[in-house]
Amino acid sequence: MFVVRPVETSDIPALESLATAATHGVHTLPRTRKATERAVERSLASFAAQPDLPADESYFFVLESGADKSIAGTAALAATAGASGAFFAFRNDVLQQVSRDLDISHNVHALTLCSDLSGHSQLSGFYLRDRSRPEPQADLLSRARLLFAAAAPHRFSEKFFASMSGIIDASLRSPFWEALGRKFFQMGFLEAERMIEGARNRTLIVELMPHYPVYVPLLPADAQAAMGQVHAEGELPFRILSNEGFEPDEYIDIFDGGPILRAHRNALRSFSASLRRRVAGAAAADAPRGMFLVATAREEKFRVTAVECASPELSESVHLPEAARRVLDVHDGDAVLCVKL
Repeated sequence: MFVVRPVETSDIPALESLATAATHGVHTLPRTRKATERAVERSLASFAAQPDLPADESYFFVLESGADKSIAGTAALAATAGASGAFFAFRNDVLQQVSRDLDISHNVHALTLCSDLSGHSQLSGFYLRDRSRPEPQADLLSRARLLFAAAAPHRFSEKFFASMSGIIDASLRSPFWEALGRKFFQMGFLEAERMIEGARNRTLIVELMPHYPVYVPLLPADAQAAMGQVHAEGELPFRILSNEGFEPDEYIDIFDGGPILRAHRNALRSFSASLRRRVAGAAAADAPRGMFLVATAREEKFRVTAVECASPELSESVHLPEAARRVLDVHDGDAVLCVKL
C-alpha cells in the first residue's frame, strides 16, 4: 500500500537520489542538495503556517511505499504562483490586421508575454520513480495535493493551473526555445532552465523576454509545431489532470512552449465529487465495493491512500480495512474525504 504525505527533513537523501535518476527532460525535481533543502524547509513552514488567505506557501508531497518506506515520487502545490513575483507565460492572442485601402482583413496568431496566472494556485513537481506500472500510484500522487486543497480550501485560490513539459528532441534541444528564447537569453535551453531552477517568476524573465507580441507565422515550422505539445515525460500527468477536470486553453510555457492546463476548483473532481465521511467498523458483506482515494480531513499530518472498500456513496460512513487505517492514522469517528479513483 502506498501513501502520500507531506515531505519531511529525513526525506532529503531519498529526494537527491530521485533527482540523480531523473532524465534530462524532467525539470520538476530540485537538482542540487541546497535546492532540495530549500524546497523541504519551505514546505515544512507552509504546513505549519495558519494563513487566512493564500500567499507564498508551497506544499511538497512525497509518495511513500508501505513495503519498505522508500520514496517513490513527488508532487507539489503552490498557494499562489506569483506570490514571490509575477508568474510569466505566453498568452495565445489573435490580432486583427485591416487595410481599408486594399480591402484586406485577416487575423494573425501572436504570443503575448503576460502575468495573468499569478493569482492562481499552481500544481508542479510531479515525478514518479517507476512509470512502467504507474496505476494507481500516479493518480494517487497527482490527485492527493488537490484533496489537500479540498480539505483546506482557505489556503488556495479558486483557480488552479499546471504547466506541462514541452517538446525537446533526442539531443535535448527545444525547437520553441531555439526559435525564441535563445534569441533573448543567449544560452541553451537546459542552461536557462538550470539558471532559473524551473521558476517562471524571476525578474530576469521580464527583463529579457520580448515585451511586444511575437507573430507566430514568423517562427520556424518546428517551433510552431511544438507549441502546446507535451513531452513524453508529461503525457502521464497530462492524462491524469485532464481526467481530473483540467483543460488546456490560451496559455503556453515561455521556455519550451508546453501547454498550460487550467481549471476552476468547482470543475475538479477532488472538489466536486469528494465525499466527507466518518470512519466506521466493518461494512455489510454484500455492500458494493470500488477503488477510492481516501484522505484525512485534517490539515496536520495529512495523508492520502488508494483503497478498495465498500462504496461510501451509499452511506454516511466509510469502512476501511486495517491496513488503510494504519497508513492514514485514523480511527472510528475520524473524518476523511473519499473520491472514486
